[in-house]
Amino acid sequence: MAMWGVEFASLQELICASLRMPKSPMGAQTFRHGRLKVQRIKRGWVWNQFFILEEYMGSEPQYVGKLHTDMDHGDSAVKYTLSGEGAGSIFTIDEITGDIHALVGLDREEKSYYTLKAQAVDIQTGVPLEPESEFIIKVQDINDNEPRFPDGPYSASVPEMSPTGTYVTQVTATDADDPTYGNSARIIYSILHGQPYFSVDPKSGVIRTALANMDREVKEEYQVLLQAKDMGGQLGGLASTTTINITLSDVNDNPPRFAKSIFHLRVPESASVGSAVGRIRAHDLDAGSNAEMDYAIVPGDEGNLFDIISNGQSQEGVIVLKKTLDYESKKSYTFKVEASNTQLDTRFLHLGPFKDSATVRVNVLDIEEPPVFTKPSYSMDVYEDTPPGTIIGSVTAHDLDATSSAIRYSLEWHMESDSCFDIDTIEGTISTNEFLDRETAVKHNVTVVATKVTNPLLFTKVPVTVNVMDVNEFPPELAVPADTFVCENSRVGQVIQMVSAMDKDFPPVGQRFFFKSPKHLRNRNFTIRDFGNNTAGIVTRHSDFQRRMQDVYILPIVVEDSGYPAQSSTATLTIRVCSCEPGGSLLSCSAEAIFLPVGLSTGALMAIMLCVALLIALYMSQRRHKVKETLMTSKEDIRDNVIHYNDEGGGEADTQAFDMGTLIIATVNKNAPLLSSRGKVTEGDAEMIREFIEHRLGDSQQSYVATTYDSLATYAYEGDGSVAGSLSSIEESWVIDDSGDFSSLGDWGQPFKTLANFLDVF
Repeated sequence: MAMWGVEFASLQELICASLRMPKSPMGAQTFRHGRLKVQRIKRGWVWNQFFILEEYMGSEPQYVGKLHTDMDHGDSAVKYTLSGEGAGSIFTIDEITGDIHALVGLDREEKSYYTLKAQAVDIQTGVPLEPESEFIIKVQDINDNEPRFPDGPYSASVPEMSPTGTYVTQVTATDADDPTYGNSARIIYSILHGQPYFSVDPKSGVIRTALANMDREVKEEYQVLLQAKDMGGQLGGLASTTTINITLSDVNDNPPRFAKSIFHLRVPESASVGSAVGRIRAHDLDAGSNAEMDYAIVPGDEGNLFDIISNGQSQEGVIVLKKTLDYESKKSYTFKVEASNTQLDTRFLHLGPFKDSATVRVNVLDIEEPPVFTKPSYSMDVYEDTPPGTIIGSVTAHDLDATSSAIRYSLEWHMESDSCFDIDTIEGTISTNEFLDRETAVKHNVTVVATKVTNPLLFTKVPVTVNVMDVNEFPPELAVPADTFVCENSRVGQVIQMVSAMDKDFPPVGQRFFFKSPKHLRNRNFTIRDFGNNTAGIVTRHSDFQRRMQDVYILPIVVEDSGYPAQSSTATLTIRVCSCEPGGSLLSCSAEAIFLPVGLSTGALMAIMLCVALLIALYMSQRRHKVKETLMTSKEDIRDNVIHYNDEGGGEADTQAFDMGTLIIATVNKNAPLLSSRGKVTEGDAEMIREFIEHRLGDSQQSYVATTYDSLATYAYEGDGSVAGSLSSIEESWVIDDSGDFSSLGDWGQPFKTLANFLDVF
């Protein structure tokens, strides 16, 4: 901001000032000392910013600048005032001269500028001589702040064996000074400590490797001291430093190596399968996953008894036993083990194979062991009923140690049945103590103990199974019902009954039974056919079975087993001849309830028997009245039961008494011309009635349409002089031959055939 008194170059402010004052041809009007004074005014207000240096350390207030107006003629008639930021506290103005001073030292980093307002007024009247104007006091920067590293110290890493110029990290320093003024905030970076391994870009602060192929296994960590200096690094600039800790990260550039070429291990011969024999380890200078390795046994004859497991945490190889060892058979084993990295870096394969091998020698330690049986278990067979004291087998155990101690045998009893056997303590032969019964126990489980004489605490047990073999002492039994039946209408070769057998002898599965008829008997009616699977069938040899001729047959059956010596038994099968339906369903055999249809109750049986008795009584009554005579003894009473049917015929239940007069009336109506002259019916009209009945009979035989009165009914009145005898169908139906043969009833249908079968029984 220029001081007042200089050329007023702002046309806008000039226009504004002229608008606030009355115009006069002579110039501007001004009040001064109470008088209106008109004069020409030359304005010199040009506003620029004032500058003041920060961090002023002098004893007197720092001079900032001067305000002046052209209307100030040096007669102390103008008063200057100051307002705005810091007015009166930080900045002060001389009211008469317009000089501005700073009362305190300023810090640009706290506040870089201040905005204030200036006013020139008449000292007497206080009337503004100029419009109030705003100006800025700017704090001018000096280099009073050094660069700073806000995030230091720093840490970074770079892979080992990296080439020169590999990026490591970038650091940035800040300077609180004004970057737009001078070089106070212009920073230059440099390394004070850390060369020749690393370098830094002076302007960006990017750190890179300066030495190729740095090896982590030689030196892993580096410390770099970095400096940042302002003023472009010139003399007098302010500087600060920070530390950067740089670590070389690992790469797989080292193969595993065994510390020695041969490992000696020892293991007792009693070691169990899967137990650890020992541990071996190869060393790898790399770290983490780059040091992980797998162990393997190089194929060989002596290495097949062992296996090796890689421990990922300890990087060891644990050798375990795959098979049992025997000091007496082999005392040591030698094989090779190989260690190789699991993860390879192709950049370093040219350094050689990333694996190593070593020799492992396992020495077997001799341990005194219990006796060893020649078999893990023994099985012996003995026939039941074998005499006591019979040797059934033997067991054998050996001491495999070098001492070769003698062995003693004994039986370990678990239950009372173990007392059935005894063992020779020296020879190990097992014998029976009593008779054995297979039907009581099929097998016996015995435990034999072999003990070393030199050390009774060392013993071994072995299971022995004694199988009791069967002696064929039981004959087979026929599993067949006591009775069966054959139908009168059976075909030749028809199976009427299946039979099977069972045997108490051992084994129940695998036995073979044979079915046959006795040798001295030959049955002409039935034969036995073997169907396999220990079953046989009773088969008919002819088809003309007649219950009237023979209603029961007896068939002996012989069943024989396949044991040695063979056992057999004979059973008798009763076969009844029965009447059956064409489909084979049983109708009747005899009065016994067993042959009645399934489900026939006792009450139903009694009802059938009662009906049979009534029929027989009725039959005997009819035989005594065989001589035919009229049903009505009086000729005057010609009434009879005329059967009345519904349209479809209702049977005897629908009969009603019917007067013969009706029949006569019907006959008279037909012959009305003939009878009209006489006026009444006489006995001479009988021939006329007979002709009427025959006419009706002819109509019923020639047409399906007939009257509701059955012309075939039996009438009590038969007319005079009839030589035909009685026309009763009921009476005629009971005229049966007195020879006692009821088989003719079968001609009336299947129900009458069944009735005839019952009558034959009685």
